[in-house]
Amino acid sequence: MKIVKEFKEFAMRGNVIDLAVGVIIGGAFGKIVTSLVNDLIMPPIGWLLGEVDFKDLKIPLVDMSQLKEAEKATAPVIAYGQFINVLLDFIIVAFCIFLLVKVINVLRRKEKSEEKAAEPTEKECPYCLSQVPVKATRCKHCTSQLEAAANG
Repeated sequence: MKIVKEFKEFAMRGNVIDLAVGVIIGGAFGKIVTSLVNDLIMPPIGWLLGEVDFKDLKIPLVDMSQLKEAEKATAPVIAYGQFINVLLDFIIVAFCIFLLVKVINVLRRKEKSEEKAAEPTEKECPYCLSQVPVKATRCKHCTSQLEAAANG
């Protein structure tokens, strides 16, 4: 029963659930991209190249004229047309991931710059209560030695 409890704790962690959601959404996104390539991008390209279906582009590794119809279906071939479709799928998915990471990095940079802007640039002198720069070691008004800056 201890192993079931440990598994339940593991499965209910936030990062595991986030990962599962990411995998499911990624799979669905992959299907959308595959449909985009197979149904929207490749047909016009095939039409421009003389009504070619890229899925049917193959290089036979044996003499196909000597084979019977049933044997042609199982004959060894290099299916480069299908490879082109899969390669285009990959390029589109990789580009979308690149854009997603780029947006996340921009948001992180913006967040860090806001954190820097929120840091104080001045501090109060404990002796004369006037404002002095954070990095100052002496007060410009009363010339007292400032302890906080001397430690940092």
